[in-house]
Amino acid sequence: MAGNRDRFSTFSTATRLRQLGERTAAHVYRSQSRRQVRRSRLTGRAALLVLVLCTLVVALAYPMRQYVSQRSEIADQQRAAATARKRLEQLRDEKARWQDPAYAEQQARRHLHFVRPGEIGYIMTDPGAAAAEHRRGGQGGSDRPWYSNVWDGVDKADRPGD
Repeated sequence: MAGNRDRFSTFSTATRLRQLGERTAAHVYRSQSRRQVRRSRLTGRAALLVLVLCTLVVALAYPMRQYVSQRSEIADQQRAAATARKRLEQLRDEKARWQDPAYAEQQARRHLHFVRPGEIGYIMTDPGAAAAEHRRGGQGGSDRPWYSNVWDGVDKADRPGD
């Protein structure tokens, strides 16, 4: 009986261990397969989502860049048009002023030093400017021939420091 008992207890322990190992292996296999299914399904969805997003970014990047660039160019052109309109109004106003004979006479008197018959014209010079010209080494020019003044101008142009 003792031999039977040893054989039975050994058999049952070995059987129990084998069954326990098989159950554990089955359980581990099932849990790994569940994880793999979940992981692969999640990875597939994520990959599809990333693919769709990348496609959208690539498809919309160039048109959006063009849109922003064109909007900027339109804004620049609108500013240029506004500036041109303002300048046009100024020129129209100036043209209207030049149509007035009194304004034309005023400008001729101011810039061309015109005087009416019987009037005496005076030109005032700045004494400070004459003194500065004299300090720089220039002569008045009225006491010298014209070609000397021209030649002095050429000499001054050749000097890099002046």
